Amino acid sequence: MKDEWQTKDFGECAVLVRETVSPLDIGDAPYIGLEHIEVGTLSLLGHGVASNVTSTKSRFQRGDILFGKLRPYFRKAVRTSFDGICSTDIWVIRAKEGVDQGFLYYCIASWPFVDFANAGSEGTRMPRAKWEYVSRYKILLPSLSEQRVIAHILGTLDDKIELNRRMNETLEEMARAIFKSWFVDFDPVRAKMDGSWRRGESLPGMPAEMYDLFPSRLVDSELGEIPEGWGVGIVGDCFHLTMGQSPPGRTYNDEGDGLPFFQGCSDFGFRYPTNRRFCTAPTRIAESEDTLVSVRAPVGDINKAWERCCIGRGLAALQHKSGSPSFTYYLVWAIQQEIQQYEHTGTVFGAINKKQFKALKTVEPKLAAVDLFETFVLPLDERIRLNVSESRTLSGLRDTLLPKLISGELRVRDAEGFVESVV
Repeated sequence: MKDEWQTKDFGECAVLVRETVSPLDIGDAPYIGLEHIEVGTLSLLGHGVASNVTSTKSRFQRGDILFGKLRPYFRKAVRTSFDGICSTDIWVIRAKEGVDQGFLYYCIASWPFVDFANAGSEGTRMPRAKWEYVSRYKILLPSLSEQRVIAHILGTLDDKIELNRRMNETLEEMARAIFKSWFVDFDPVRAKMDGSWRRGESLPGMPAEMYDLFPSRLVDSELGEIPEGWGVGIVGDCFHLTMGQSPPGRTYNDEGDGLPFFQGCSDFGFRYPTNRRFCTAPTRIAESEDTLVSVRAPVGDINKAWERCCIGRGLAALQHKSGSPSFTYYLVWAIQQEIQQYEHTGTVFGAINKKQFKALKTVEPKLAAVDLFETFVLPLDERIRLNVSESRTLSGLRDTLLPKLISGELRVRDAEGFVESVV
């Protein structure tokens, strides 16, 4: 059934782009580092800018394939939708003539390719894949038209995952804007002070019945002006704080036994971490929807717990004593800079300990304002969670179909469907 498929070496199908450039010569072009590519999901979390990085980088073009050669087992692979530069620990790959770029991408994203790249990597603590070795990987190559249909089928799933990601970014931006307006800039209070919000009237996003929930003036505090009646607290008094502790290595597994285990922010994705390891004897627990913060370099990265999980020494879990998961999450974002100041402490790497974390100061509003915020923002956060759940389902479907399609086990009929072949 696959007589027309050809077996070729990867090196016959792909070229490694070796164009390098100094960030000083590229201005504010997008920059992608390994930290911007999510582990295992084929998703780009975001990007930096060239002006914020130093040393020589690799140049890529829209549509290029990026593959993280450092610790290749992390399966950090994406296709780009813009031009930019990337870390030299990322390969920039293009298809040769007769090979569809999308089909090549999914070959690279397949676990057999990742495992092959990892098997030939060099280095113990920081293994790097070797192009000369990977070039010998065997690819089954169908006709160009069939390659394109396979890439289309898999790409349609990835397009929906990307749409969900962009939607979630918008929803989170909306929620952050509400938090900043109410609890950082104190816009409702200022509107009452300058007379632009009067009893019985509404402001955009502020119905008239909310009028009495906000004070009418600001007062001085050690954090500057804050609404009258609100206080200045410390994390230790306002939050339930759990510092992670790593269980014995013998209790870890990859088979799903026990609780999901997260050692640090290397597992973080958009909003929620990605399960890679599990632990049968957890020592420190985060509950579902707790806010997770990295406490070892890099300090201050933020995620939420998808479910009850075990956290290692690189993480802390927080829950505001109001019990509001949304307020907790956005308040931690608001004090992120205070947390990140500990990134540059310590003789080896940055870290924030429990005493330092508990001592961080924050504005503590009246409980009625917190409850109101939860009412406004919880529907946005629930929509984000639903989108993440759908994307995980789609990602699982893509990863199930991917090896079957690129091996010919499932034969495509057209862009709308496929039939299983007898192999």
